[in-house]
Amino acid sequence: MSILVFVEQRDGRVRSIVREVLGEATRLAAVLGGPVAGICPAASDPGLAALGDAGAERVLLATHEAFACYDASGYTQAVVAAIEALKPQVVLFGASAMGRDLAPRVAARLGVGLATDCTALAADGGRLIATRPVFAGKAIQKAAFPRSPALASLRPKVFAPAAPSGRAAAVEPLATSFDPVAARAKVVRMAAAAGGKVDLTEADVIVSGGRGLKEPQNFKLIEELAEALGAAVGASRAAVDAGWRPHSEQVGQTGKTVSPKLYVAVGISGAIQHLAGMSSSRCIVAINKDPEAPIFKVADYGVVGDLFEVVPALTEAVKQLNAHV
Repeated sequence: MSILVFVEQRDGRVRSIVREVLGEATRLAAVLGGPVAGICPAASDPGLAALGDAGAERVLLATHEAFACYDASGYTQAVVAAIEALKPQVVLFGASAMGRDLAPRVAARLGVGLATDCTALAADGGRLIATRPVFAGKAIQKAAFPRSPALASLRPKVFAPAAPSGRAAAVEPLATSFDPVAARAKVVRMAAAAGGKVDLTEADVIVSGGRGLKEPQNFKLIEELAEALGAAVGASRAAVDAGWRPHSEQVGQTGKTVSPKLYVAVGISGAIQHLAGMSSSRCIVAINKDPEAPIFKVADYGVVGDLFEVVPALTEAVKQLNAHV
């Protein structure tokens, strides 16, 4: 038996979520037994041998020029081919934008179950048990899988990478019969966002703002605090719906689910849809003038006060600390 991990790459670089998934795969393999392998569809090798240090014993590389960008049909075919070749007991994906699209396609192709956005994995009697939040985080579900392989996608920033082993993974070619001409859709252009911004799902620190900022110009306070903390900027759905911030910054049930080490919520009341996207953060700091705001129920630290006074003072304090580091 083995565990197979989808190795996500973008622009020729392996994404950080892969090391987190491999770390959990390694811990799971210690219970279930068997090796940990990876499958990477790409135009060329993005440095897969280095994943041995993250826990992979071998990585199958499916190369095709069409795989330079994410191709749903081609990537699905490559992952299914790897599953047919290795017969793994468990297949893991990162719950990134790519993983959220790819994992259901693979599950449907194989006719097996999929647990998405998992926050914990365990084994019981040699079977995978996946834990995941449901109903906007109001309940926790534990799912078992009647058929093999069991497929699961893992929430970013929840699982720790494995301790470095110093080993190199064996990189093996995987033949694929993918024909772009026969595909029902093809990628014609990738429109990348402005450079220099950290993806919210990969950020260790996030500072988010909501309608309490009153107008879009006041998001400058959020940006200044985020710069001082080395953080990414997030926003509530209300702020995004008002046109103050782009949808790529939205945190919540209809935006991005994040689990940073530190999440600072400024002027956000804490609607259940927002809490569903950030309640798994390791440390939550809330700044709001309403002491009854729901955000305080999940916050580790709360500041009841005027954000227009608190945030500038906090930013200045962080800058002073940085000056002495």
